[in-house]
Amino acid sequence: MDDDGRSPRQAPTPAPHHLRTAQPWRAAGYLAGSALTGIPVLLALVLLATAGAALGVVLVGLPLLALLGLVGIPTGAVERRRLRLVDTEPAPTPHRTPAEPGLAAWARLRYREQATWRELGYAVLHGFLLWWVDLTVLAAFLGLPLLLLATPLLLALAADHEVKVVKLWLVTGYPAAFACAAAGAALLPALLHPLSVYAGARAALARVLLVPREGELRDRLDEVTRSRARLVDAFEAERRRIERDLHDGAQQRLVALTMTLGLARLDVPPGPLADQLATAHQEAGRVLTELRELIHGIHPQVLTDYGLPGALADIAERSALPVDTDAVDPALPRLPESVEAAAYFGVCEALANIGKHSGAGRAAVAARHTGAALLIDVRDDGRGGADPAAGSGLTGLADRIAVLDGTLTITSPPGGPTVLSLEIPCPVSP
Repeated sequence: MDDDGRSPRQAPTPAPHHLRTAQPWRAAGYLAGSALTGIPVLLALVLLATAGAALGVVLVGLPLLALLGLVGIPTGAVERRRLRLVDTEPAPTPHRTPAEPGLAAWARLRYREQATWRELGYAVLHGFLLWWVDLTVLAAFLGLPLLLLATPLLLALAADHEVKVVKLWLVTGYPAAFACAAAGAALLPALLHPLSVYAGARAALARVLLVPREGELRDRLDEVTRSRARLVDAFEAERRRIERDLHDGAQQRLVALTMTLGLARLDVPPGPLADQLATAHQEAGRVLTELRELIHGIHPQVLTDYGLPGALADIAERSALPVDTDAVDPALPRLPESVEAAAYFGVCEALANIGKHSGAGRAAVAARHTGAALLIDVRDDGRGGADPAAGSGLTGLADRIAVLDGTLTITSPPGGPTVLSLEIPCPVSP
């Protein structure tokens, strides 16, 4: 990479400061390292193909031939890492993550992917041709000027005081040796730039075959979206299970304990023991109240029983400031649990922020469904100037909505009013 941030394949013309950058030496390292990967790949291809073909008649070679189809996977992984020497652009893996654990699921997916066969093609090309060409170019563009530069040293070390430069010119004296060195010094900067250009073209070829294409990136994005939706659903189901266990288990036991303590107070005459029972009875009542609030915070029962319109009305009734819900569509359809929960807690967070930070006297909530998305607006008449970066809870609200591919929009000019808009995609069939 040169000083202006370009990779070698993006630098079409030589620059005066080319030798002062790391670009030519990184290119030389990239080409020299080609042999370190090309030779093992060549041996693996030849050995697997030969052994598989020879033993195929007795079926023992079939697994070897099957393994031959996967040689490109480790080759591609190593080559993508080597690309960093000459190309700073990320080179992600083109492979998807199997939906199921185990070697069998991994192998089925890999044999079905086009990327596996592109990587195999690259492995064959690299093992049988590319690393040879890389070393040849490196020897021609870098080895020749370095040999010329080393002529005086080679002459000094020669026992017969003569050296044959690159097997072509016989040098027997230091004037000729230093003339060769001067030629090498002049040739080196002239050849280093073409060397970098070739390394960039070589890296571009590797990128074409080893980096995911647009369609594969789109498929991976779709898979990530589906996976995120499954995680949201699983989280919502687990939250409902915890809420149900607390409601049917711990809460019922606390109710029974509170009733038992209340009955015990009736049978105990006034005194220290009665005072202790009264204290225990009151403490049990407070714990029961806190548990009910906790259960309501996990998943409000009103949301399950009456849907989002009823839940929003319940939020408005419990709010510390007056909240108008006339613009909430009472005919809102039942939506996925994750969407209703996100909308419910989003409105809760918005009203809590209004009560803490806005100085508003009133608020209003509007909700409707367009057929493709749920739209909710929370408006207040406060001082405005709401800033999500100020740690007011709006960032967490945006993250909660973003999990469902939703968006949070805030309009809050100084002096108000502030309008917080939630949009959550959730198509509903007519």
